[in-house]
Amino acid sequence: MPPAILFVHAHPDDESIGTGATMARYAATGARVTLVTCTRGEEGDIVPAELAGLAADRDGLLAPHRVGELDAACAALGVADHRFLGGPGRWRDSGMLGSPANDHPRSFLRAGLDEASAALAGVIREVRPQVLVSYAADGGYGHPDHVQAHRVTRAAFERCDPAWRPARLYAVVTPESALAGGRTRSVAQGAGTPDAAVTTRIDAGGYLPAKLAALRAHRTQLTVEGTGFALSDGVPQPAGGIEHYVRLFGGPLPVDPDGYERELFAPAELAPAERS
Repeated sequence: MPPAILFVHAHPDDESIGTGATMARYAATGARVTLVTCTRGEEGDIVPAELAGLAADRDGLLAPHRVGELDAACAALGVADHRFLGGPGRWRDSGMLGSPANDHPRSFLRAGLDEASAALAGVIREVRPQVLVSYAADGGYGHPDHVQAHRVTRAAFERCDPAWRPARLYAVVTPESALAGGRTRSVAQGAGTPDAAVTTRIDAGGYLPAKLAALRAHRTQLTVEGTGFALSDGVPQPAGGIEHYVRLFGGPLPVDPDGYERELFAPAELAPAERS
């Protein structure tokens, strides 16, 4: 059976921004790629003026629209297996920390850790991935749903039976050195992972066109120009084909000349044609 990798993201668009090139690369080389999204992104900003009316009903209009964008993004990345944690709409976008949306009864921030992690563990048991990917403890840029996604992923990982627990757990990160060329959501929060802590660098530059196509699908959230994009603040950011990770659990893998692991899978887990 082909190797499997499962990505856990907080909102539609996070998968494309943070891990889109990696997802496209593994999907194209025959791995089974599964995406679990924790919310439908009800509190996301709306960039195009002509779509501003979606904000009039964030649950009834914006959320279904963003689900459609996510479907298109997954198609661009070659990802056929996408699920919402607990089912579509079980948990809701919490908004930024301190916003009224934090107190919504279905906000992901308020999700019971036992229920949410059990839902994710059920997906893990079904998919049996060798690799599980989410965020670091700070959520990457401080959004409460990203922090909660980390907590839920760690708790789900811990509750897995050893017979089907993933061999490795990774967090997608932005190295401090990558922030020097332009502001990202991490910079806006004064964050960034020290380069020395980064364990893994996935060079998926050949799949940058797929990542850009996926980003373009998230039209409510961002604009794409050339090989970059901008969120609602309008600040240009590069959409790179090299994505970085920190290994949170599992043994070390082969490294490139710069000392970074170059795969998320162990060599024995990859088909011969996929090994590099």
